[in-house]
Amino acid sequence: MSGAAGRRPSSQDVVELRHSVTGPVLEPGAAGYESECATFNLACPLRPAVVVGASTERDVVTAVRFAVRHGLPVAVKSAAHQVVAPAEGGLLITTRRLQRMSVDAQSGTVCVEAGVRWSDVLPLAAEAGLAPIVGSAPEVGVVGYTLGGGQSPLLGRRYGWAADHVRRLNVVTADGELRRVTPQNDPDLYWALLGGKGNFGVVTEMEFEAFPVSRFYGGGIYFAGEHLAQVLDAWRAWLPTVGEDMTSSVGVQRLPDLPELPDPLRGAFVVHLRIGYLGSAADGERLIEPLRVSAPALIDLVGEKPFTAIGEIHMDPVAPMPYYDRSLGLEEFSAKTAQTLVELAGPESGCSLVSVEIRALGGAFDREPEFPNSVPSRGLPYVMFGFAVGGPDQAEPLRAELARVFDGLAPWTAERSLVNFLSPDEATDTEGVRELYGAERYERLAALKKTYDPANVFRFNYNIAPAR
Repeated sequence: MSGAAGRRPSSQDVVELRHSVTGPVLEPGAAGYESECATFNLACPLRPAVVVGASTERDVVTAVRFAVRHGLPVAVKSAAHQVVAPAEGGLLITTRRLQRMSVDAQSGTVCVEAGVRWSDVLPLAAEAGLAPIVGSAPEVGVVGYTLGGGQSPLLGRRYGWAADHVRRLNVVTADGELRRVTPQNDPDLYWALLGGKGNFGVVTEMEFEAFPVSRFYGGGIYFAGEHLAQVLDAWRAWLPTVGEDMTSSVGVQRLPDLPELPDPLRGAFVVHLRIGYLGSAADGERLIEPLRVSAPALIDLVGEKPFTAIGEIHMDPVAPMPYYDRSLGLEEFSAKTAQTLVELAGPESGCSLVSVEIRALGGAFDREPEFPNSVPSRGLPYVMFGFAVGGPDQAEPLRAELARVFDGLAPWTAERSLVNFLSPDEATDTEGVRELYGAERYERLAALKKTYDPANVFRFNYNIAPAR
């Protein structure tokens, strides 16, 4: 799709833009351009023609209007964990300066601007005795995570997707208008935004519900990789016995030799069993006993923790790195599925992936929310995600290894997966995106895209093209 019709900006146009906004306006080669464009995945650099570091909501409006007037497609970046296109020839809006946030203990709500990360929200919400539906990595941006659904390793099976609890969004659409969207005043755009992952505008502010949770029982247990088969068998048998207060996943990890890792994990091949439980520590101890005895533990880090320590469940990396990834949904995780995973990624497999994880969903993840949204993964019992670390010179062998492992699970693969888990390759595959949403949901999204962004201005993303 082509961008909006317009005249490409001249140097004088960019100067005028610079005088029209309060944040920085940068072009390639300018001081600060590289840091403004920096991404979490170093294999996915951004190279826009112009960058606007938005400092206010009005800056976003001005930047979008400028881009449309000059025929520039628009990319948006906050924490930059989910960049899927280099945005060459486009205008990049960075939102990290939009940092206002507030918590209303009486209504149980949190309000954040577009640059806020979950790590910023957690301590503020905790002061009010509240917990938001944060994901496994607290350093990601709140808005981008939520627009893709938002899967929590602790609250999700009880409360559903983060998107299910959004009350209001402020969004600048492709016509340059700032809209205040609620499920009451604009149910169609509300539906499309929450699950549509940045296709319908720049969300500048979001208000959502939080919950009266202050602690949990959880963390990780690491086993030697040679015990993968036993741990997976125990985990499979155990999952049907626990309720919605328990969330769990298993990671097959080949960890780097880094000094910050404890000795038993440094450079080791391990099975990382993750636990997030909302009940008492005593009940948690009893419930996970069948997992603890499945194999000798290298390190057991499961225990009573404050909610602000939710990142300790998955221990996701926080430092930028170059990597390639894949994801898929699984219709089941049977004994044969587990055996195949061991063959593909276990101790005798020769697998070189840094991590392959299976997350169990179910519970409230399957239930429709009070106000409908376009999150496509309800009813999906499992999701799988894996990544390999390496630079562009290693791209082809790393992609081949990802394909070997993930394609090897084809007999159990679902068409749907998690929007937030799409890799750059998957997110830019039009048919793959259509399959992920399903025909009916995708067609509705495409029709709304035609209404709100007919020229596909917002296309440097998990793109949904406007209906023809």
